[in-house]
Amino acid sequence: MSDAAIVGSGPNGLAAAITLARAGLKVTVFEAAETTGGGLRSESLFDQDVVHDICSAVHPMAAASDFFRRFDLPSRGVRLIQPGIPYAHPLPGGNAVAAWRSLTRTAERLGPDGPRWARLMAPLVDRSHAVVDLMLSDQRTMPSDLVAALELATRVLAHARRTPFTTEPARALLTGVAAHAVGKLPSMTSAAVALLLGHTAHSSGWPLPEGGSARIAQVMAADILAHGGVIHTGHRIRDLAELSGFPLVLLDVGPREFLNVAGSRLPPRYRRALGRYRYGPGAAKADFLVSGPIPWSSALVGLAGTVHLGGTREDILRQENETAAGRRVEDPFVLVVDPSVTDPTRAPRGRRPIWAYAHVPNGDPRDPVDMIRRRIESYAPGFTDTVIAARGISAERYDLYNPNYVGGDIAAGAMTLRQSLARPTFRREPYSTPLPGVYLCSAATPPGPSVHGMCGHLAALTALRRHHDLRTPPDLSPQPKEVIT
Repeated sequence: MSDAAIVGSGPNGLAAAITLARAGLKVTVFEAAETTGGGLRSESLFDQDVVHDICSAVHPMAAASDFFRRFDLPSRGVRLIQPGIPYAHPLPGGNAVAAWRSLTRTAERLGPDGPRWARLMAPLVDRSHAVVDLMLSDQRTMPSDLVAALELATRVLAHARRTPFTTEPARALLTGVAAHAVGKLPSMTSAAVALLLGHTAHSSGWPLPEGGSARIAQVMAADILAHGGVIHTGHRIRDLAELSGFPLVLLDVGPREFLNVAGSRLPPRYRRALGRYRYGPGAAKADFLVSGPIPWSSALVGLAGTVHLGGTREDILRQENETAAGRRVEDPFVLVVDPSVTDPTRAPRGRRPIWAYAHVPNGDPRDPVDMIRRRIESYAPGFTDTVIAARGISAERYDLYNPNYVGGDIAAGAMTLRQSLARPTFRREPYSTPLPGVYLCSAATPPGPSVHGMCGHLAALTALRRHHDLRTPPDLSPQPKEVIT
């Protein structure tokens, strides 16, 4: 019998399994789908030679988080390719603004707001590891770098309700990043997200893994197997009773699924607390197979790894606030990635995948393909003529792909200030549950969504400390037998 069971093989479940296995525990992973990876899955949809990322495509935190810095993806054969322009933002009238890897270059192109952009980002860039580690912590421990914490906190407070920029390009550029919070704008949470993602564009970058997101999941699974772990795919755990023989159980599931599998074992007060957990707006996904590059009106946009379609700052505020209130808009905020811009191997024979999300109300049943196609077309006339095939996943159907994405909420829970600090409930040990030996490690625990592995890593460290009195994190660095080429 193994020492620990991990339920779910998304990035957090895999990170939890790696951490426990590296500490010497025998680990068994159970995954309901036929392949591992969760939000890291990639597959061919329309053409066997063209790989589409089914959930996440661009991975700032895979280059920045403490877990992945120590796990060292590049040494394991995963090439994280950095676009020269991490993100761009088309503006009405055919113009565009971009965030370059170089902070100086970005500021130089923002006119009178350039010095303000540099003053906002430079102190965070200078202490990027400390800023990221603070944001990707368990939200319970004191920061190790108080200067970084102060720099971040003062900027979050200053930008939670207003913007310091006077020109529309700078205003729209930062607001587009804030919209990654998927909720009401502006807010404390969206300001924190904007500063986290905004500064990493100029430090560790917004890379894409060569060949697709599944490459990350593959090397994580290989590490588990190399350290004696076992992975069962196509095996959904429907009741905790199935895991009664495991001393430790770590669940990469959200509160709703935890209530389903735990049943009446949970105390009534804790069940009520989980029942109050809120879900945020949904994402509706469209995948396109196209015959050539997106014909953006601005050539600058065609150089970017990620594109934000939202218009002016005021447009984005309207779109996101209406969506957060549960009301549909015909021109939603849309994120677009053409992976082939950064990774030419993704465009065999000239055919290329296009990845796009629209922010919509939670549970929205609309097929997003035509809505997203029109949004891209409005900034890239002629895009429709390049489309060979397309498919959409509505917000209503997204939890069929991943039960953690309730109503299409890919953040696995509303990113409000209160819920960011008390995910999924307020407990001193946020990963623990009232059930002995049972822990939560999904994005519904701190630090929340994104492919960073920290929810799983921190949950595993908590379990090791409480059950094995192991207080030193295990070595995560690669060994030759774990490298996949």
